[in-house]
Amino acid sequence: MSNTHVNYGVRGFTLVELITIIVILGILAVAAAPRFFDRSVFDSRGFYDQVIATVRYAQKTAIAKHRFVCVTFPAINKISLTYGLTNACSSGALTSPSGEPYPLVSSNASFSSLPPDFSFDCLGRPRDTTTLATCNDIAGVLVSARSITVNNYGASITVERETGYVH
Repeated sequence: MSNTHVNYGVRGFTLVELITIIVILGILAVAAAPRFFDRSVFDSRGFYDQVIATVRYAQKTAIAKHRFVCVTFPAINKISLTYGLTNACSSGALTSPSGEPYPLVSSNASFSSLPPDFSFDCLGRPRDTTTLATCNDIAGVLVSARSITVNNYGASITVERETGYVH
């Protein structure tokens, strides 16, 4: 006969370990749970990403088509793109790369305040839409960078005045 002894009583957790784990999980639940149930931060980030992509698309389209592309904000949660030979952009609405028509609308996020409309010329420079201009004019070129801010999101979108770089 073998004289090996098996101790079955040392497996598992002690009561102190179990209570410690439950307390730690309770503290994490109190701290983290509200963040998972508040969608506004996620919606704002998604809207921010869509707006920055839309404005970049407007600039690239203006350069590629050698036309003006106007970026307008008809509502606090809406962005629209149109194009034309002048910065009045009267030729028609621009469609997205997938063929979907603009405007881009969010039902759960919005701009902090209604941004002023602007356009991109054939060189990708941003211009004020209040001064009528053609592509080779320098009239209406922005004198300062444009800022677009989305509610519940810390960073703002900036359109640089000389280059039209969107970041």
